[in-house]
Amino acid sequence: MKVLISDALAKEGIEILKKSNIDVDVKTGMSLEELRDCIGDYEGLVIRSKTKVTNDIIKSAKKLKVVGRAGVGVDNVDIPAATERGIVVMNTPGGNTISAAEHTISMLLALSRNIPQANESLKKGLWNKKKFIGTEVFGKVLGIIGLGKIGTEVASRAQAFGMCIMAYDPFISTEKADKLGIRLEAFKDVLKKADYITVHLPITPDTKHMINDKEFALMKQGVRIINCARGGIIDEDALCRAIKSGKVAGAAVDVFETEPLPSDSPLLLHENIIVTPHLAASTEEAQINVAQDIAHQIIDALENENYSNAVNIPSIDPKIFKEIKPYFNLAERLGKLQRQLVDGHTKVLRIEYSGDVANYDVTPITIAIIKGLLESVLNKAVNYVNASFIARERGIKVIESKTSKAEDFTSLITIQTQTSFGESSIAGTLFSEDDPRIVRINDYHVDAVPEGFMLVCINSDMPGIMGKMGTILGKHNVNIASMTLGRKKQGEQAVTVFNLDNKPPKETLSEIERLKEIISVKLVKF
Repeated sequence: MKVLISDALAKEGIEILKKSNIDVDVKTGMSLEELRDCIGDYEGLVIRSKTKVTNDIIKSAKKLKVVGRAGVGVDNVDIPAATERGIVVMNTPGGNTISAAEHTISMLLALSRNIPQANESLKKGLWNKKKFIGTEVFGKVLGIIGLGKIGTEVASRAQAFGMCIMAYDPFISTEKADKLGIRLEAFKDVLKKADYITVHLPITPDTKHMINDKEFALMKQGVRIINCARGGIIDEDALCRAIKSGKVAGAAVDVFETEPLPSDSPLLLHENIIVTPHLAASTEEAQINVAQDIAHQIIDALENENYSNAVNIPSIDPKIFKEIKPYFNLAERLGKLQRQLVDGHTKVLRIEYSGDVANYDVTPITIAIIKGLLESVLNKAVNYVNASFIARERGIKVIESKTSKAEDFTSLITIQTQTSFGESSIAGTLFSEDDPRIVRINDYHVDAVPEGFMLVCINSDMPGIMGKMGTILGKHNVNIASMTLGRKKQGEQAVTVFNLDNKPPKETLSEIERLKEIISVKLVKF
């Protein structure tokens, strides 16, 4: 088999590939046309960020089995096209962990002691000690938003400086955090209590501008901000306003909403903002690590059909996959729904398979549920290969059970989560191969379609409440596609589920929440 390396790769990775039974060609700097003309000869392709694996390239890749990205981001790969052609796309998410953590700590210390500003001043011939008086990090509170691999490594290093660590991460159990010596807090509480705040999250629709004017207003006077994760998590304009007002004493930013950073960016105008050009993973060690990681993964994929860190397809026998594929859609949607309905840190996930579905090896379906549960926050960092690992890593206990009996449906999947706020359960089934349904939310029987935007309301079972909610939705131009009701006993609590044609504005939900009959309102996005 042959592997093409089309971007610059550390020689250590190339040597690993060459020592295997694989023929290796290194052709860097090719145009798209040149890559298209030669890709048909290769079973494997190794890239960094420069090569664009477009649909046109994939169509020409007649033999290609695997694309390996030496790094994390796979935005330069047409993943849907690769999946359709049965090409596995893999990345190396752990290779730059230490480098990113160390850069974060470096930024934190530089921010505390005004090192870049003092360096620049002294090189201009000035000796101004008083201007650059810093602050100790010892005894200060570091708030970490996102306690994944990098966030955990940052915490470990900050603890060595005597910092007190608190973190927000809905996927880390309290027990797991306790073992790390980290106090878990709600997002708003971290913002309010921390002296330093660092973010370590992927950029998703949910994390886009998750720190803006409203969040800055909650923070301590003189807080310091660090972002070495992804540009756009922190609203850059809001950050500049917070710096200007004095709310934020300083910020250190390595990643930006637009890269390269424009020369007229307001971030460059503030002396109290330290900027670096996306250097977190730019160390010799990180480059070697990702090169070695992807080399081993490529060999394992081509020689053993073992796909580590695959981002697009599960590792399942094709015949079995065809039979259970309809359940994947249902399973992922159950996971997504449950994650958005519950509050608190998920500790236990129980999954029960009833009826025909229990006759299969349900492990891939369980992985799909976990993927749906986790990816609402972690997005592309979660896939069918690493979902179970991430759940274990974050202290989530997964329990499966099967029964051949299904009282009301041919097949039924029930999931129950235990969080720090209690327990919650939902159940779903297939009405047909492409018609997944939610048939129970806690103890309420419903018939809801898990798609688009879903509004789930717990309300008092009283006359007129449906009309009130419908009026509010109509007033805000939100169209109701369908509605289902469930109750246990007349006059007590009930559940109302609306499928909506469009996303309701925040004021719509606030107005519904203020109705005296409403107990809770959750907007679910599929």
